Amino acid sequence: MANVSVLGCGGWGIALAILMNNNGHNVTLWSALDSEVEMLLKNRINEKSLPGIVVPEEIKVTEDIKEAVTDKEVIVMAVASAYVRSTANKLKGLVNEGQIIIDVAKGIEDGTLYTMTEVIKDELPMVNAVVLSGPSHAEEVGKGLPTTCVVGAKDRETAVKVQNIFMSDCFRVYTNPDVKGIELGGSLKNVIALAAGIADGLGYGDNTKAALITRGIHEIARLGVAMGCNIATFTGLTGIGDLIVTCASMHSRNRRAGILIGKGASLDEAVKEVQMVVEGVYSAKAALALGEKYNVSLPIIEKVNQVLFDNMSAKEAVIELMLRDKIDEITNQEWGE
Repeated sequence: MANVSVLGCGGWGIALAILMNNNGHNVTLWSALDSEVEMLLKNRINEKSLPGIVVPEEIKVTEDIKEAVTDKEVIVMAVASAYVRSTANKLKGLVNEGQIIIDVAKGIEDGTLYTMTEVIKDELPMVNAVVLSGPSHAEEVGKGLPTTCVVGAKDRETAVKVQNIFMSDCFRVYTNPDVKGIELGGSLKNVIALAAGIADGLGYGDNTKAALITRGIHEIARLGVAMGCNIATFTGLTGIGDLIVTCASMHSRNRRAGILIGKGASLDEAVKEVQMVVEGVYSAKAALALGEKYNVSLPIIEKVNQVLFDNMSAKEAVIELMLRDKIDEITNQEWGE
C-alpha cells in the first residue's frame, strides 16, 4: 500500500485516483480550483469532466497543496499541459530529493520546446520525473474497462515501482526507458488527431483517416529518431496505439475540435464548444518548431498549424498535402533491376 497524491481533479486525474484506490493505495486528490474541490466534496462527481463516475469516500479531496503532497511515495501530475509548470512551481519547498512525480499530461511547451517531464525537472531539478502514457480515455478507465499504458523512467527500479502502483486486472502497464519518445508520441498524436477530426468535418472517409494515421506516425517517428528516441517506441502504445484511439474516438477532444474546424468553425469557436483543454492546439506550434530545429519535414503538422493559425481553409490544406512532390514511401531501400 502506497500513499499517493493526484494533482488535478479533471477526468484523467479522477480516473487514475479511482484506479489506485481500487488497488488498495491511500489516495489524495488536489485541485487549484475551489469550485472543483467543493463539487467533489459535496457530490463526489465532476459532472463536467467525468460525468457519472463517483469518487469513493475513502479518497481524500483537498485544496491545500502542502497537505496533498506531504509524505507521498508518488505524486501524479494530472493537470493540463499548459499548467504543468505553474503547478510544479507550487511544489518548491514541499518535495524532497528523489521524489517521484508521474506526469500524465501530454504536451510540448511552447517556447522552450520541453516535454512535460523536462518542464517538471526545470522547476524541480532534484525530483525523479517519469511519464505514464498510452491509449487511455479517462471515460473508459473510470469505468474499469481494460486499458494498457506504458511508464517511462530513466531507471528500471522506478519504472517497476510505478508499474506496480497502477497495475490491475483492468489496467495493464508496460515499462520503457525511452522517456522522450513516450512523451513525443503522446503529445504529437494530438496534433494529428486535430487533422483527423478536420478530415471528418470535411466529410472525408476511412481512406483519409487511414492515410493521416499512417503518415502521421511516420512524421512523429522521423522527428523522434532525429531527437535520439528509439523508433520502436513509436510502434508501441504511446505511438501508433495512442494515435489510433485519439484519431478514431469521439472521446478525443482533439478530434472533436478538428471536426468543428472542418465544418467551418474558427479555432476559438471549436475550443469553446468542446469546453475542455484541446492539448493539440498547444503542441502544434511547438511540434513545428521541433521539426525546424532538427531539420525534419512535418507536412501534416505544418498544414494543421496553417489551418489553426494562418487562416488556411481546411480543404485547401488537404489539397496541398495531396499534391506535394512525389516521393518514395520508405527511404533507404534498394530497388531491383
